[in-house]
Amino acid sequence: MAGLLCGTKRKKQVNDLHEEGKNAINAPMLPPGMDIHREDTQLEENAERVMLDPTSRENLKFKDLLKVLIDWINTELEEDRIIVKDLEEDCYDGQVLQKLFEKLSGRKLNVAEVTQSEIGQKQKLQTVLEAVNELLRPHGWSIEWSVDAIHSKNLVAIVYLLAALAMHFQAPVRLPEHVSVQVVVVKKRDGILQTAVVAKQLTSTTEMMMGRFERDAFDTLLDHAPDKLNVVKTSLITFVNKHLNKLNLEVTELESQFADGVYLILLMGLLEDYFVPLHNFFLTPESFEQKVHNVSFAFELMQDGGLKKPKARPEDVVNLNLKSTLRVLYNLFTNYKNSD
Repeated sequence: MAGLLCGTKRKKQVNDLHEEGKNAINAPMLPPGMDIHREDTQLEENAERVMLDPTSRENLKFKDLLKVLIDWINTELEEDRIIVKDLEEDCYDGQVLQKLFEKLSGRKLNVAEVTQSEIGQKQKLQTVLEAVNELLRPHGWSIEWSVDAIHSKNLVAIVYLLAALAMHFQAPVRLPEHVSVQVVVVKKRDGILQTAVVAKQLTSTTEMMMGRFERDAFDTLLDHAPDKLNVVKTSLITFVNKHLNKLNLEVTELESQFADGVYLILLMGLLEDYFVPLHNFFLTPESFEQKVHNVSFAFELMQDGGLKKPKARPEDVVNLNLKSTLRVLYNLFTNYKNSD
């Protein structure tokens, strides 16, 4: 018996050494912080696996994009009481993607509401993605996602899909510009693992992404008549000062003086004729987060007043993005220009 156990132990050690040796031979040059996985060494011939480079996961623009998409999904699915916190964990089984597509398209999909098994989840994803692809492909979208990619929690594929839906359905959000990530593609060729680090561009410039949207007056203005920009700015300054002067406040620079959100909040109170409690916002914001809170709160007040949610992102206003600030103020101007 002792000999049998000893032999079994030696056999396991040999197998472990063999596995370790195979991994060492197969293991390609991976980025720091990324390890080879057992499933990589067991890939079928010519199969591949795509992984997000850990440094890209910490990229601030990429994190910002994730937050914008999560906030957008939660706003769209608020009536369904669905709350998304993590795109990888919450989107891979198809449930959230199904609800989101149905809400955006107004089309009911013939799928089971709840699926626990892997087969059931993939079947649901297949139905959802077929509907998405059927809708997007005629408009020239490159299909950067698949059932297997989504179900394996490939974050890049999930983000590609959500960003495409956001742009196609003209979501009232501003996606961060120039977001790129590095992905590591592991392939098996002749029994040997090969890797390549590939850059993936998730978003481009706002102007190019806006090609998917209906371009607004400020795109046309800045592109074709920048000489008239000062005329527009003067009109908006006159409009906001007409109301802010009641509080002995005056604006001379649109981008900078609205960037912390305080004047926006006070302006909304004046336009809607109510006092905004001071504990609801930061009267003298110091951090970037406090300023974003203020601008976001101002956007909420606008929606409470019956306006559509601004397409500009609070972060863009805080970052002194002139076009975003102009869009917000012009929206107020068109709705309240006759107000006393």
